[in-house]
Amino acid sequence: MSSMGTFMEISPPLYRLFISAPDNWTMRCDLHVHSIASGMFTVPGLNRICRESYNQPAEVYDRLKRLDMSIVTITDHDSIEGAEELRRYPDFFLSEEVTVKMPSGTEMHMGVYGITERDHFEIQRRRNDFITLLMYLTERKLFFSANHVFSGLTGRRTEEDFHWFESYVPAFETRNGQMWPKANESAARLAARLGKIAIAGSDSHTLASVGHTYTEVPGARTVEEFFTGLRTGRGRIHGAHGSCVKLTADVFNIVRSLFLDKPWTLALSPFALLVPAFTAGHWLNEIHFCRKWAAAMERGEKRKRMLWDLDSNFEANWAS
Repeated sequence: MSSMGTFMEISPPLYRLFISAPDNWTMRCDLHVHSIASGMFTVPGLNRICRESYNQPAEVYDRLKRLDMSIVTITDHDSIEGAEELRRYPDFFLSEEVTVKMPSGTEMHMGVYGITERDHFEIQRRRNDFITLLMYLTERKLFFSANHVFSGLTGRRTEEDFHWFESYVPAFETRNGQMWPKANESAARLAARLGKIAIAGSDSHTLASVGHTYTEVPGARTVEEFFTGLRTGRGRIHGAHGSCVKLTADVFNIVRSLFLDKPWTLALSPFALLVPAFTAGHWLNEIHFCRKWAAAMERGEKRKRMLWDLDSNFEANWAS
């Protein structure tokens, strides 16, 4: 037996610590985080005065690092403005959550990761044409995902939308820190059945939940290796699901930030008493949406085509 083999046999823990350290290295990243650059609240009546998030990018970064995230990104809605002050950090990479118009006329949220400023410009130019956007993302070999697959946050959904996700979107967000646990479980089952890459993120619009839901890749040491690991099936998802109580607390935190940002809105404070009713109604709608579409997808047939079915070299080239 070689001396290396003897060392491994006598002291496996020491071997793992000193000899195979790169194999034991694990990178963690919260792949769905929002900052003040995510824009205004979409609820009518609040869309002129209240932001979706009041998280300052530097505070998001600091909190993520305190929670042991190895690399950091921010996925604001159709914006990369929040990334400006974080560019100096070597462990930060640029991403965004894109509001995409589907061929059916509905909308979906797509996470696109590891982009450049030029990519952001081109993505925004194409986001109202899903097919054109898909061609660009494929050509650039960018990693992208369908976020909160079984959520009604972006409005109505059609069966055709799910066929597009099935055929051409490589990754599904299977754990979202703001979603009903069964919605996440349904997304995970669908991803497993279709052979999709699973990712996770907090989807936090307040600092309280940042970093509590995340994706990790063993053996990765750089952002590039992290995404290569995801593409080759080595990713793992961890962390918290959402709840109505958690959502209500986050909305109250946003309202509090609104009052601090615009003191004149304190005159509207009595309406804050309606927050629990608002979040409860939203939560019930999410449950209904999930049950409807999860049941429909579980009755459906296994996928008929994938993008790489059209070109046998695509998957290997895309992962390279």
